[in-house]
Order: sequence, then C-alpha cells, then structure tokens
Amino acid sequence: MKSLIRKCCECGRYTLKEICPKCGGKTIMAIPPRFSPEDPYGKYRRELRKKIGFFIRRCEHD
Repeated sequence: MKSLIRKCCECGRYTLKEICPKCGGKTIMAIPPRFSPEDPYGKYRRELRKKIGFFIRRCEHD
C-alpha cells in the first residue's frame, strides 16, 4: 500500500497534499519505499547511484 503522508521541503510540516498549505512549498514522500529482495528496479537504482553519486538529495536544503 502506498503511503499518503508527505513532508514539506521548506518548513518541514507533514501534510497529505502536493503543495504545503502553510508555506506553499513542494512536498515529498515522508518515508522511503519498502525494501524487497526481489526488487525489479534495484539494479537500475544502483547504476544511477554509481553515475551521479551515492546520496540523492530530495530537497534543496537537506
């Protein structure tokens, strides 16, 4: 099941909306996807991390 809770990149407030109702900032998913050993896209994600670096920042100020 997909999580609906999101977190604002600007103020850190949790919400269910795409845009933060408090500051109008962009929101992202609050939790990472569930780990699965049979992940069909894991190979591609690991290749991408090798190309652009290990950590991918989701908010500008992280």
